[in-house]
Amino acid sequence: MSIPKFKDYLLLEKNYSLHTLKAYEADLLSFHEFLLAEFECSDLKNVDYAQIRNWIVSLSESGVSNRSINRKISSLKSYYYFLQKVGELSISPLQKHRPLKMAKKLQVPFSKVEVATVINDIDTDSFEGIRDKAIIELFYSAGLRRIELINLGINDLDLARLNIKVLGKRNKERYLPLLKSVAKTIELYIEQRSHIVPDTAKTSRLFISSKGDKMSESLVYRIINTYFSKVSAKVKKSPHILRHSFATHLLNEGANLNAVKELLGHSSLAATQIYTHNSIAELKNIHSKAHPRNNKD
Repeated sequence: MSIPKFKDYLLLEKNYSLHTLKAYEADLLSFHEFLLAEFECSDLKNVDYAQIRNWIVSLSESGVSNRSINRKISSLKSYYYFLQKVGELSISPLQKHRPLKMAKKLQVPFSKVEVATVINDIDTDSFEGIRDKAIIELFYSAGLRRIELINLGINDLDLARLNIKVLGKRNKERYLPLLKSVAKTIELYIEQRSHIVPDTAKTSRLFISSKGDKMSESLVYRIINTYFSKVSAKVKKSPHILRHSFATHLLNEGANLNAVKELLGHSSLAATQIYTHNSIAELKNIHSKAHPRNNKD
């Protein structure tokens, strides 16, 4: 099926992360299993669009969202593009495919009060407490993705110069500023961390579990969800919403869209512009309250 060669292409030529590689591979294997079960076909190269459409229908009937289906098809399109690139396929079966329509997802950010309440109320007398505070402050002050935070190494920190090196999507590095208050929290956390892992022999990751292991994505999610469930009634309480809050609050305070784009590690402004909707709502609110022509009676 050329999947190993495809993975090498994504890793070496496209500089995709291992996390992304696993997602692509899972999508391809899922489609392969469907072909075997429904059509007794074991070669992804010998398929037509009708078979792919059957997979799409099967996924939809199983409750998979249009967004997730589009992501899976995107993995498949990349695979067929690779086969064309290496001369194993002349025409992609997805050549005329159009993505499924998706309802726009409204990402509701945490309010500044909710974020401040969570940070101020964390009990930092334990290792977990000071670690969780450092994680939440770093998410909110730097706008990190969950995987970026997990992969941070101690050597990526420069507390003296108040900056941090982040490895983003497609292995792109960016340097982000650290607030003094956040740097202080991280210093206190590192001191506690040294009691769990005296040296970096076991792991050089900045954030670790109470057993000294690298943190999992699910643990990071639970930390954010647990603390914000105490103060927020919002449906979604995840690391991504905290990143969303970072961008929205910056824009509401007048930050330049291009600057926010660089901080978030986006490759294009289009990805950053989704955060302007909340910013515009805030501007409308300010405009309504402050404009002299507004009828306030």
